[in-house]
Amino acid sequence: MFNLFNKTKFKIVSPTEGKLKSVTSVIDEVFASKALGDGFAIEPKQGVVYSPIVGVVSMIFPTLHAIGLKANNGAEILIHVGIDTVKLNGKGFKTFVREGQKIKIGDKLLEFDIEEIKDKVPSTDVIVIFTSGEICELVDNDIQVDAGQANIINIVK
Repeated sequence: MFNLFNKTKFKIVSPTEGKLKSVTSVIDEVFASKALGDGFAIEPKQGVVYSPIVGVVSMIFPTLHAIGLKANNGAEILIHVGIDTVKLNGKGFKTFVREGQKIKIGDKLLEFDIEEIKDKVPSTDVIVIFTSGEICELVDNDIQVDAGQANIINIVK
């Protein structure tokens, strides 16, 4: 079990360019209800996802729409692109990392073709979930952020 009280603070930045949103605004109830954990979402302007942390790639879904990361301090993060994108079976997605690979902030993780997938799924939001229990708050809501932009959220627990 991951002990939240022994964690050191870690830096997390925006994984893509777009509009920062609360995870509660995501149109999928599993994410919006925080059933998988707290987090945030970005309505992307481009189809590129970069590493928001220093750590390791812990998992890549076979359909390439989601990647699990583990930060150097042990925090676990799921980056999920879109809603119902699993049904695309990887079409329109390309990864640039492998499981077990060490990553640093700004490393390209994956690309997705927004134009190819946007009419096939309910949303192309890039959703970032802290699956190891962190609680976060947005610095501001519905603002434009750049890929790699720091200080978009505060980890409050």
